[in-house]
Formats: sequence, C-alpha cells, structure tokens
Amino acid sequence: MSSAPFWLAPLDTAHERVAFNSGSGPLDRYFREQVTQDVRRRVTACFVALADGQRIAGYYTLASASVLLADLPASTGKKLPRYPTVPAVRMGRLAVDQAFKGQGLGGALLADALDRAVRSEIAAYALMVDAKDEAAAAFYQHHGFIALSESPSTLFLPLATVQASRNAELKAR
Repeated sequence: MSSAPFWLAPLDTAHERVAFNSGSGPLDRYFREQVTQDVRRRVTACFVALADGQRIAGYYTLASASVLLADLPASTGKKLPRYPTVPAVRMGRLAVDQAFKGQGLGGALLADALDRAVRSEIAAYALMVDAKDEAAAAFYQHHGFIALSESPSTLFLPLATVQASRNAELKAR
C-alpha cells in the first residue's frame, strides 16, 4: 500500500502501462492493449492517476454518448426537451491498481471525471456509467448516480446536480 499523492493527467504514450494490475482481467487488458488505439481514433479519452513519479495508480475513460429520453425516469424526462435522445458523457472504464486500493482513489477519479464533464464547453445532460457488477453499481449509487429502471447496471448523474452541489460548496466557504 502506498500513501503517495496522486497527479491526474491525460494518458501519454510515455506512461508505462504493463505493470498496471487492478485485479480485473478485462479492465487491465483494455488498458494495456487497446486504450491507446481508442485514444488515437478519438473514440475515448483516457486519464490516469500517477503516483511515485510516473507509476499509474488508476485510470478512467470518457467518451461522448447519448441516452434515450424514454429510458430516463419519468420525473427526469418530463423536465427535458422532447428530443429522442439526450446528450451525455460516458465513463467507459474506471480502475485502480491493487497497490492503491482503499485510499479513496476510485472516488477521486470519479470526481475528476465529473469535473471534466461539468467544465466541458460541449453540452451534456449527464455522466453515464455501465457498472460491471453489483459492487460497482453500489459504488456509483453511493456517489449519487441513479439506475435506469430498464437497465439497472446503467446509471447516470445529471451534471446540473453536480454543478449545483459545487456551487453550494463554494457559497458555504
């Protein structure tokens, strides 16, 4: 276990990915073998948490997405324009190296992703995630995400909610 502070940065080809081990074969394989191609093709953006100089402690990916208006809860959908889909940002993957688990890095990576989505000049209604299992779904729900009723492993958090929370925090200071 390390207590190193983390530095967040876009993934760079100079970052060494081979030693990364989250304990999830599919997440590790994607990070080692596929992510640079997806970044180069502009189908995802990848951000890494660096510790101890250049060691990768965790990563997440973001991409543009949309959600069907009909898939959102009725109470949410009635407040939105009647377009068939609503623009969103999708967090495709989130993983923390096993050496850094239990330090709150997953939550910090999620907070960074939400911050990037809120600050973007490209409009998006929500940050979407596809939880890989019940533990992942519980993690996102703990952070305020709402499951879609027809697809409980797909969760969303309205970015207006994130912005309002940040504004309230700033006002309280």
